[in-house]
Amino acid sequence: MNVNSVFVVDDDQDFRESLQWLLEGAGYDVIIYESAEAFLEHYQQQPGCLLLDVRMSGMSGLALQQELKRREYVLPVIMITGHGDVPMAVQAMKNDAVDFIEKPFEDTQLLEVIDKTLAGTQQRFAEQNQQQEVLARWNSLSRRETDVARLVVSGSANREIADTLGISIKTVEIHRSRVMTKMEARRLAELVDQVAPIKHLIDLDQ
Repeated sequence: MNVNSVFVVDDDQDFRESLQWLLEGAGYDVIIYESAEAFLEHYQQQPGCLLLDVRMSGMSGLALQQELKRREYVLPVIMITGHGDVPMAVQAMKNDAVDFIEKPFEDTQLLEVIDKTLAGTQQRFAEQNQQQEVLARWNSLSRRETDVARLVVSGSANREIADTLGISIKTVEIHRSRVMTKMEARRLAELVDQVAPIKHLIDLDQ
């Protein structure tokens, strides 16, 4: 995966164009948006990083950052503002911004931050893609297979699963085998490791 995209969200046209000229000159693929709303409408979770202005008409940069966090997007955010203050910086960093840069800034400063950010982006998106694949496999399980899978992951033995679900041990074994096949797990430990990162997306206590 070649991560070289920089998304720019700023309502100042002159600044957007200036950034685009700078970043394209440095070899980046640049995608610009004039508002947070436009970005949310068109962004398809492509890998890269986001240069985001704090103060904009409509949805603010901080509000967009919070929305990205709510949607669990892994796109790293670099906040930019001409009116920065400590509370904004603190809030941006709490929302997992990788940096907070105040206008005017040195071009080399921004490029260094982008280089550093993109260096870790490939791993972020690879992990996200892996989690999405595991979630898709989990969602492919039948209702009974899901019931068995939840109990297997929680550490229940076949007899306990049979008693809990009111089915035979043989039936448990069949469903368990199908779960392992669909989840592409060769061992129980592998299944547990797969499910661990997506626990917040599935309810193991149902």
